[in-house]
Amino acid sequence: MKIIRSLTAMTAWSEQLRREGVRIGLVPTMGALHEGHRALIRAARLRCDALVVSIFVNPTQFGPNEDLAKYPRPLSRDRALCEKEGIDVCFEPTVEAMYPSRFQTTVALPAIARRCEGEVRPHHFSGVATVVTKLFGIVRPRIALFGQKDFQQSALVRQLVKDLDLGVEIVVHPTVREADGLARSSRNIYLLPDDRIRAATLYKSLQAGGEAIRRGVTDGATIQSEMAQVLKKESAITIDYLAVCDPATLEPLLSVTRQAVLLGAIRLGSVRLIDNILVSAKQARHKL
Repeated sequence: MKIIRSLTAMTAWSEQLRREGVRIGLVPTMGALHEGHRALIRAARLRCDALVVSIFVNPTQFGPNEDLAKYPRPLSRDRALCEKEGIDVCFEPTVEAMYPSRFQTTVALPAIARRCEGEVRPHHFSGVATVVTKLFGIVRPRIALFGQKDFQQSALVRQLVKDLDLGVEIVVHPTVREADGLARSSRNIYLLPDDRIRAATLYKSLQAGGEAIRRGVTDGATIQSEMAQVLKKESAITIDYLAVCDPATLEPLLSVTRQAVLLGAIRLGSVRLIDNILVSAKQARHKL
């Protein structure tokens, strides 16, 4: 496994392989790798000839009062996981290389970015769109894999690639969950023992929304209310948002007639968790 930190060295490595007809895959991460990332890496391995995992805690997607400083950075452990999974390159750029002193360009997708996560974290998705655009330009992959847990991020990246003709195939891998349904996340390590038990309530609330749709409930507000009722049983949980949206546009759905994505974000103490499920009214089933 190669470890590359230089942007120019990363591009040179990719360009050499591209000239040889090698299909390069990319799994972008902020490190603190867990079983969800491992699943992404394994899925990517099946779709490409050479695989790059980027590890970069991107400062531009954190707000001024968010957890950038304490975000976990177990680099040695992350490298060991990558090496065990047989990746070709671990790309570890520095903040100074990615955002040099005169850097001034940002990428914005106003329609998708202003909803749900965008309402709570208004600067987040501009940072995501900008760093993803840079990573695609540096690594030059043919395919990139993202996790469904960050559903809105995946929708934003799909739109980004389409609008800017970036030529990268985007694959979204299903959310990897703990036994009780909690979505795997790098931030789960911050949960206190009692809060860890409560955390699975977010997934239960989304399931309640899915069950409502399968019962024939179509009104978006009613579905949202049923999700909220589950969360309100836990007084320690603060709801950031619950939403019933179109999976492609993230537009709120007044009525669910075909497919919907149910999204939620909660806070447990200082820890913020997000999750989602896709629900098909027509097929009367949901995909995890």
